[in-house]
Amino acid sequence: MSVDPAVSSARIRRCEILLLEPRESADFDLQDLLSGGNGIRRQMRWVALAPHLGEPVDVDAMQRELLGRIGATQWQDVPADEDELAACEALLRLGLLVSASPGDEAALQVRQADDRQREAYWHPLAAVLHAFTRWEGVDAVKNTRDSGTDTAVGMREVLGPPPAPTAVAADAESQMLPLQDDTDFDVLLARRATCRNFDEHRPLPMAMFSTMLARVFGARAHVQVSDDLRFQKKSSPSGGGLHPTEAYLVVQNVDGVAPGVYRYLLDGHRLLRLPDPPMGLRAFAMEALGQQHWFANAHCLVTLVPRFDRTFWKYRRHAKGYRVVALEAGHLSQTMYLSATDLGLGAFITGAINERCLEPVLQLDPVQQGALAMCGFGWRAASMETAELDPAGEVWTRAG
Repeated sequence: MSVDPAVSSARIRRCEILLLEPRESADFDLQDLLSGGNGIRRQMRWVALAPHLGEPVDVDAMQRELLGRIGATQWQDVPADEDELAACEALLRLGLLVSASPGDEAALQVRQADDRQREAYWHPLAAVLHAFTRWEGVDAVKNTRDSGTDTAVGMREVLGPPPAPTAVAADAESQMLPLQDDTDFDVLLARRATCRNFDEHRPLPMAMFSTMLARVFGARAHVQVSDDLRFQKKSSPSGGGLHPTEAYLVVQNVDGVAPGVYRYLLDGHRLLRLPDPPMGLRAFAMEALGQQHWFANAHCLVTLVPRFDRTFWKYRRHAKGYRVVALEAGHLSQTMYLSATDLGLGAFITGAINERCLEPVLQLDPVQQGALAMCGFGWRAASMETAELDPAGEVWTRAG
């Protein structure tokens, strides 16, 4: 068994974050079926989930055991046993072990990726969740159509009855609360509805576009604690007052702004132009949105991009850190909905996005930044071609 001499003298440690998962797969086996079985062959394997790699990696029994014995903090010599040495060499190639002195470009990239992971202070389970729930090439529309769940009736037929909206015992005592007369704010809330029908023939005025960005993502005030520490006050709350979520825009139909990809800079209320996606703007929007065509023609699409390293600077390896970041996306989208409704516009948010399509175009490192959701806003179309949830007719009655 030949082992690279450089490996024999290497100092190694395990990557910082690693989860080992036993996975079961099922394949059709004709021979099993012909011999009286059910035709299904099931196999078990171990899969390593390391966020700095971004892809699951199969490992064998010896590799699995070595990963459990080699620590993630202290550098150590490789084992002397010949079989274990060969297993270490394989784990170095896979990127699950890292070398103190990388010998080639691939090993150097693994070391740098693991270093970035360490410097971002992720909680291990949150890092695994974030890294391995990112989509690439998913057609969310086709998936729901193929499963028969693309309509409410279809969902009921395929999935059965859902849990009740309110789970409470029938004989539970409760207290009635008095209803109050509606105010202007109640009227605004009643008109809030997710828009799935945008008017791509009517440009959005610059004034409305600028107002939306200022209201939702702009800073209202700030507190300067020191030369390098400033807390922003925005329209939406943020865990620790850190406001890590930035807005990356796909502008498609706005007066005075060329169609393209932009990063919104709240300091100075400015737009920074980014390179156009190679596939073209509309194709990029469709791919990013998982082929949800009813959203893709919004006048302005907004990808909510948290800077995880900013939140985790305070909440280091904190069990609730990722949850705090996710909450902020909800706050921002509701502010967007209410602002759009106030201006007579439509808005949406979706989590069904292809993050891996967005990351290279928006120039994101998913360890430190990430596409968490996509929103959008613009003029509503004159007619409803795609169904919207507006049971009281608050929106479409007004649209005529």
